[in-house]
Amino acid sequence: MSEPVKVHSSVKVHSSVKVHSVAEGPADGPAVVFSGSLGSDHRMWEPQVKPLVEQGFRVIRYDNRGHGASPVPPGPYTLAELGGDLLALLDEHGAERAHLVGLSLGGMTGMWLGVNAPDRIASLVLCCTSAKLGPPSMWADRAKTVREKGTAAVAEAGVGRWLTAGYAAAHPERAGYLREMIASVPAEGYASSCQAIETMELVGDLPKIAARTLVIAGAEDPATPVEHAEVIAGGIPDARLEVVEGAAHLGSFEQPERFTALILEHLEAAR
Repeated sequence: MSEPVKVHSSVKVHSSVKVHSVAEGPADGPAVVFSGSLGSDHRMWEPQVKPLVEQGFRVIRYDNRGHGASPVPPGPYTLAELGGDLLALLDEHGAERAHLVGLSLGGMTGMWLGVNAPDRIASLVLCCTSAKLGPPSMWADRAKTVREKGTAAVAEAGVGRWLTAGYAAAHPERAGYLREMIASVPAEGYASSCQAIETMELVGDLPKIAARTLVIAGAEDPATPVEHAEVIAGGIPDARLEVVEGAAHLGSFEQPERFTALILEHLEAAR
């Protein structure tokens, strides 16, 4: 069921859905919202929860529309709609402003908010993401495959992008956990989200982002290589770039200690 977003800025109002979320940590702690990758659900951020809660942060994780336990409205989706969902989530949790940590599609959503709802964003951490991720035909083809064959058809390739081959071989149970995560995503939700990425173009808007921003790249990320992070860090004023070795696309999962340390350092500095 769509509902209007209560917006506390000049951003254009977009229809939103009430996404599934999990909040942990002190109710009066600074809010940190974790926004995930295409094909994931809120569980991808599990390694980050305890360390942040122990430092007094209110950790809010959610499933993107069309993913996990969130509704699956008819597609295609747009980045503005995903941003509208996140704004509605902030309202639901009573968070006037929040730190946003986003990976891949979640990072794209974070950049959109940084441009369109700057007063809601306390700081940004943009992980393994891109401001323009082509070619469009790749996303159209993947959406078509998923609609015809289901998300199980892309799960193996997805894990191949998410994890380095060495990590997947050393931790087969962890790779299997992620494979099942992708395969459990509703086909329409995944395909419609592919279309949001297909039409996404944020490079020209990056200089408008005023939030304190940390950009983290995985040195072995085949989906959004380091060059994409360099574009983002170069476009956002005063953004900081960190490259994590031994990390593919789901770097926060494969190298949780390093990603979490960088996130915490950034959040403490932005308190």
